[in-house]
Amino acid sequence: MKPIANTVDDLFQPRELAEDEYLNEADGLIYCSKCHTPRQHHIELKERVFLPTVRCRCQQEEYDKEEAERKHQEFLMQVSRLKANGLQDKSLHDYNFSNDKGYNPEMQKAHDYVAHWEEMKVKSLGLLLWGDVGIGKSFFAGCIANALVDKGVPVLMTNFSRILNTLTGMYSDDRSQFIDSFNKYSLLIIDDLGIERSSEFALEQVFNVIDSRYRSKKPLIVTTNLTLDELKHSKDLARARIYDRVLERCVPLKINNQNIRELNAAANMQEVRKILNSGT
Repeated sequence: MKPIANTVDDLFQPRELAEDEYLNEADGLIYCSKCHTPRQHHIELKERVFLPTVRCRCQQEEYDKEEAERKHQEFLMQVSRLKANGLQDKSLHDYNFSNDKGYNPEMQKAHDYVAHWEEMKVKSLGLLLWGDVGIGKSFFAGCIANALVDKGVPVLMTNFSRILNTLTGMYSDDRSQFIDSFNKYSLLIIDDLGIERSSEFALEQVFNVIDSRYRSKKPLIVTTNLTLDELKHSKDLARARIYDRVLERCVPLKINNQNIRELNAAANMQEVRKILNSGT
């Protein structure tokens, strides 16, 4: 092994020129033959001259380009992981703005929510999307979810049927940890509030999820087929305390729209007829 003193002395020794370099006699530094900027830096250290190697301009540009590409690939991998974790139902991946067919006149508000996400996050503001069955509430919420995930924001979109199936059979401590795990997501989206089982256990767990999110002071988006009047004036005490929590943090937004499922069914039927009739 080389003595440390010899290793340090080596740092002060001149190095050989590479094929794409030349020695600038004006300052005694090695320069790049391509961009004509120095690949050495002049440092005086205790009356000795130290000429450490540095990147010339073209080397720095290439390094910056490679570093930007590396970070971009890391970001894409992060987005992929976020989608796999938070949008586990693969059909949700198609719920994005690029697939919006313009049926929903309220869709601009979804764009606005994404555009003002930082403000929504700071103020813990969510949305309560309500209206009839099949009019695109889930699509609206999914568009927000995908747009934010594409920005690297952790989002979980799920429903209480799935949550309750997981909670059933868990011990109390495990249930608490599972519910608290939702708060690692910057945005939680609960689809179809109100269709869950009406058992005492189910309603208690629904409240625990909503209350945990409420206390975390993180945004929540909820979709429901219930009317705003049903949400505000529930005669069931267990449901009333759930809906009160939701209404305090989630701004109600009625989705006035045609029935998208019926429109899609009609379009599919027309396509099938076109195919079948093409052979006649």
